[in-house]
Amino acid sequence: MVVVKCTMIMSFFVILASTVSGFSTTLDGPFIPKTAPLDPTLNPSTFDLPESDPSFFIPNSELRPEQISVSLSYNFDSVSISWVTGEFQIGEEKSNLVQSIVQYREYNVRTRKKHATGHSIVYNQQYPTENGFKKNYTSGRIHHVQLKGLKPNTLYQYRCGDQSLSATNKDYYYFRTMPKSTLKSYPRRIVVAGDLGLTYNTSTVLTHILSNHPDLVVLIGGFSYADTYLANKTKLDCSSCQCDKNGTGYDCGSCYSSRESYQPRWDYWGRFMEPLTANVPTMMVAGEHEIELQTDDNLTFVAFSSRFAFPSNECGSFSPLYYSFNAGGAHFIVLNAYTPYDNSSDQYIWLESDLRNINRSETPWVVATWSLPWYSTFKGHYREAESMRIQLEDLLYTYRIDIIFNGQVDAYERSNRVYNYSLDQCGPVYITTGAGGAGKLEIEHVDDPGNCPDPSHRYSARSCGFNFTLGPVNDEFCRVKQPDYSAYRESSFGIGLLEVKNETHALWSWNRNQDLYYHTRDIVYIVRQPDICPVYN
Repeated sequence: MVVVKCTMIMSFFVILASTVSGFSTTLDGPFIPKTAPLDPTLNPSTFDLPESDPSFFIPNSELRPEQISVSLSYNFDSVSISWVTGEFQIGEEKSNLVQSIVQYREYNVRTRKKHATGHSIVYNQQYPTENGFKKNYTSGRIHHVQLKGLKPNTLYQYRCGDQSLSATNKDYYYFRTMPKSTLKSYPRRIVVAGDLGLTYNTSTVLTHILSNHPDLVVLIGGFSYADTYLANKTKLDCSSCQCDKNGTGYDCGSCYSSRESYQPRWDYWGRFMEPLTANVPTMMVAGEHEIELQTDDNLTFVAFSSRFAFPSNECGSFSPLYYSFNAGGAHFIVLNAYTPYDNSSDQYIWLESDLRNINRSETPWVVATWSLPWYSTFKGHYREAESMRIQLEDLLYTYRIDIIFNGQVDAYERSNRVYNYSLDQCGPVYITTGAGGAGKLEIEHVDDPGNCPDPSHRYSARSCGFNFTLGPVNDEFCRVKQPDYSAYRESSFGIGLLEVKNETHALWSWNRNQDLYYHTRDIVYIVRQPDICPVYN
C-alpha cells in the first residue's frame, strides 16, 4: 500500500512539473467567467461522523496528551505546541494538574534535548437549563507551550507532557519551521481549506491534505460544528431552525450561533485532526460556527480561543480572533467578520498598524483571510459581509493585498482582480474555498433565474450588527449573468494549494475530492506587479 501511495503522489508531481510552463497567469486576464457543471456523481449533502467513530476514542490514560497541534508564532524562530489532558466533564471541574512541558531538538542531530514549559487552562460552556442540562461542559486541561530560539526551515522532533509520569505519551512528533522572511524564501506548499467539519467528506479532505505533504495549513472557519448540535446530542435540523427575535440572520447558518452547543464535538475534532495538526503548523481562522454564544454572560468564541495558540501578542493584536504572522516571504493577515471592524474599533486600528509596518522587501507577498466572503456569486451568504467590505476594502486595496482567502460558502470560486465590484489590475484575487467537507454543498448562484435573495435581508447577518450605518450600493444587487469579476466557480468539495515561487509568482490550484491526486481542476499563476501597483503608505 505504501508503494502505491507514493507512486500516486509522484505521478501528481510529474504532471505538475511537465505542464507548469503552460499554466495561465493573472496577466492573461481578466478571464471570461466560467461555471463548471455539477458533477452528476457528487452528492451535495454531507453526513456527520457518528460518536462511535474509532478516531474519536479517548486515550487509555487521562495523563496522555491528545488533540496535539502546532501553530506558528509571528516569526520563524518560534512555534507553539498545544494539547489536552483529561476527559471533559459535564458538571464540576475535575482536578488534573499535569505540568505543561515539551521536550524537543533538531531531527537527526545529536544534541541535548531542550525543555520548554508553558501554562494550562480549562474552559466552561454553559448549557441551557430548559433542555435538562443544568450543569456546564468543562473541558479537559488545555496546555500551551511556546518553543523559542528555533532555526529557520529546520525539522524538529518533540514530545509533550510530563515525561516523568509513566502514563504520559512517549511518542515523538515532528514539525518544520518556516524559512526566513526574504524575497527568495517561501514554504514549499501551503494548503488552504475552509469549513471542514467532521463528516465523511472531511475524512477524504484530511487524506488529501496529508498526501500533499504541506509545510503550512490554513483552516478557515467551520471546525467542529459543535453549534449544530443541541446539548443533548441532538443534531439541529436546518429546516426547523428559527432565527432569534433580533433577526441576526435569514438563513439557517446564521441561527446556529445563537443556539446551544454540544462541546464534545470539539474533542472529537481535535482527535480526528491530530495526524495533521501535530506534525504540520496549522493556523486557525475563526468563523460563524465558532461564535458559540454563552447562555448567561454573552461570551463568544470561548472554545476556539481556548483550544489553540495564536501569535496575537507578538503581532500587537488585541485578540486571538485577528492576528498576523510571517511564512517566509509571505505575510499573512487573519481578520474576523464577527468582531467590530469600523474605523474606531480595535481590529481596524490594529490592521492599519500591521499593514503600515509590513516590509515588502522581506515579505513581498501579503495574504489576508477571514471567513465570510466579500466577492461570492453563490446564493448562500450572498453579500452578508457587505458592511465589512465597505469599511475595509479601501484599506486593503491601498496596501496592495495580493490574495484574499475566504470560507463560509460551501463551494469554490476564484475571482479576477477586483476592487469595488469593478475589474482592477491592482485589486486582490479573491478565493472562496469553503467546501472542506461540512455543510450542504452550495449549488445555486444568485445570477440564476429566481435566485436573487430578498434585498431587505442582504445586510441582516450578524457580521453587520455593529454600530455601523451601511451606505447605498451603487451597482445591481444581483446580476443577470455571472459577473465579470468572477473568473471560475464550481460546486465541489476539496482543498486549495498555494505554492509561492518567487517575489512575483505564486501557483494556485483547486483540488477536488473526487480527483484525489491525479489532476487539478482550476490552476493559475497569481502574478504581482509592484511596479504598476505600488503600495501607498
